[in-house]
Amino acid sequence: MANRTVKDAKSIHGTNPQYLVEKIIRTRIYDSKYWKEECFALTAELLVDKAMELRFVGGVHSGNIKPTPFLCLTLKMLQIQPEKDIVVEFIKNEEFKYVRALGAFYMRLTGSSLDCYKYLEPLYNDNRKLRRQNRQAQFEIVHMDEYIDELLREERVCDVILPRLQKRHVLEETNELDAKTSALEDDLDEEIELEEEKYKIEEPVVKEEKERHRERKRERSRSRERNRSRDRNDKHKRDEKRDRRDKDRRRDEDRKRDDRKRDSRRDDDRERRDRRDERKRDDDRKNYR
Repeated sequence: MANRTVKDAKSIHGTNPQYLVEKIIRTRIYDSKYWKEECFALTAELLVDKAMELRFVGGVHSGNIKPTPFLCLTLKMLQIQPEKDIVVEFIKNEEFKYVRALGAFYMRLTGSSLDCYKYLEPLYNDNRKLRRQNRQAQFEIVHMDEYIDELLREERVCDVILPRLQKRHVLEETNELDAKTSALEDDLDEEIELEEEKYKIEEPVVKEEKERHRERKRERSRSRERNRSRDRNDKHKRDEKRDRRDKDRRRDEDRKRDDRKRDSRRDDDRERRDRRDERKRDDDRKNYR
């Protein structure tokens, strides 16, 4: 009973909300100590206190797939399905960054594409550091804006497969979502204006600098051409030298081969003469007898 979804829970993406977490991970969460001791009989009001105690984000770790408290609380939120206002307050919470991270993760799992862009994109301006536990149970540093970017772009975060998110430009074309504006846009406009004023003041100096730059570029081009020509000549000389060396080596090998053949014929002739002399001596001895 303690692991069942509440009776009045709404279907999320056409399925039981808890089924958004894979079965093997869900089973490990149900068997974990944190789930049994800290998440039992947890309500939406008490969940806030548990979220404030979080000290890192993450999915599962170690060889036997141990779930993190962050993932356990995520499944608990899927089980009790808190009101959307509570989730939005999680996301807007600026004091506790892990409460914000938990709310953003839950919104990405259960919210529509429009809600995900509406509530998560403003968090790109949050550059605070988060501790994240990887599969090897080691901690690494990730910034909040990186974490939000993973939620909006990646297919799997914290070992949970995220539901498909509609492309932003599709929502913009249907006028459901305003065009994306960067927080740096005003600063960039001011910087461009300053650069234009500076260019007007320094225009003569810039022209001279451009002319010197073109001259240096032409000089480098001529230098590279000379170097390439020199390299081609050197390569040609090296090739000729290598060809001569190969010819000399082949000539020496042919000479050695001829010498070996000549020595071999000389040895054969000597053996034949020796055998002929030997037979002649044998014949003389026979005649003498």
